[in-house]
Amino acid sequence: MDRYWLLTWTTYGTWLPGDERGFLSGVRKGDGDRAIHNQPGTEYDRKLRGLTHFAERTQTAASVRLTREQAEAVCHQIQATAAFRQWKVGAVAVMANHVHVVVGVAGDPEPDTLLRDFKSSASRDLNRLMTVQQRWWTQSGSARKLPEENAVVATIRYVENQEHALATWFPGL
Repeated sequence: MDRYWLLTWTTYGTWLPGDERGFLSGVRKGDGDRAIHNQPGTEYDRKLRGLTHFAERTQTAASVRLTREQAEAVCHQIQATAAFRQWKVGAVAVMANHVHVVVGVAGDPEPDTLLRDFKSSASRDLNRLMTVQQRWWTQSGSARKLPEENAVVATIRYVENQEHALATWFPGL
């Protein structure tokens, strides 16, 4: 594999911009440009109540918390999507309100493509499972490039140690 990523995305409405736990949505800088603080070793933005209130007011559907059955379906679909795309998954943890995936890819595809493929495939399976169309995920997610093997190994450990995981898969490198 040429490149490894830590991909993270949240279920709809459960981890809003401005959240006190930290968040990875764009924020306006002093010059008006948007920034996303998602580089390893840097602090997340957090505790911006005005942004959280705005997100709550503009939410278009109910918040989603995955059940164990739904989380297992997401975990299996991540494996299937990676196999189809010939990506190598090092770790998956699906919690009620977010997902972590460590994935290796050939070449240098855009990380948004990886997020889109995983999320859309998981949504299709969840919609089949629930027999209802629903908005499952927030709009984007976080894609952190893992610069070397030590970072990949450390990130796999991080994903393995997620508290409250409902479904996991750890094939390793």
